[in-house]
Amino acid sequence: MSMVTASAHADVVVIVSAKSPITSLTAAQTTRIFLGKANSFPDDGDALPIDQAEGSAIRDEFYSKVVHKSSSQLAAYWAKVIFTGDGRPPEMLESDVAVRKAVASNPKAIGYIDKSAVNKSVRVILTP
Repeated sequence: MSMVTASAHADVVVIVSAKSPITSLTAAQTTRIFLGKANSFPDDGDALPIDQAEGSAIRDEFYSKVVHKSSSQLAAYWAKVIFTGDGRPPEMLESDVAVRKAVASNPKAIGYIDKSAVNKSVRVILTP
C-alpha cells in the first residue's frame, strides 16, 4: 500500500552515469537536452536523453517541474518537431530500474528516476 502512495508523490531526480564527467546541470540545460534543442552536455560531450513511459507519474512530474510542460503540451511539441523533421523524442523506457540501468551503462546518457531508485551506479545532477 505504501508503494502506491510513494509513486503518486514521486521525488524526481535527474541522473547520469557514475562514470560521466557531468556533476550538475541547470533545469534550463536539462530542458534543452530533453526537448532536442541541444544534443550535447555543456562540456560538448554527446548527450543521450532517456525518457520514462508516457502516462507515468514520474514522467509527468519531470516534465512539469523541469520542462514546465504538461503531457498534452509535450505531445503537441513533439508532433510539430517530428512533422517538420527537426528532431525526434528521446528513447523511452518502462521503469526507474530500466532507466537507471541504461544510464549507468552509458556515460553519455541522461535520464530521470524517482529518488528512491538511485544507487551507486548513477549520479544525481539535478533535484528540481
